[in-house]
Amino acid sequence: MVNKEDVAAVLGLIRPSLQADGGDVELVDVSEDGVVTVELQGACKGCPMSQMTLANGVERILKDRVPGVTKVVPA
Repeated sequence: MVNKEDVAAVLGLIRPSLQADGGDVELVDVSEDGVVTVELQGACKGCPMSQMTLANGVERILKDRVPGVTKVVPA
């Protein structure tokens, strides 16, 4: 089972990079099977690159740093 506090802590590390571009990320849920649901906010919310940000940024870092994370999906 994925520890929600660990996910939140890693998102805290990612957050400054997103905020530098006018966006942000909020943790919505972590399921028992390792699916992390996040909501992109600010400039990230409507950005056409948001899927790439989720897959190549947020998901990659969470999988690397939090054992059990299987994927990241938008809310």
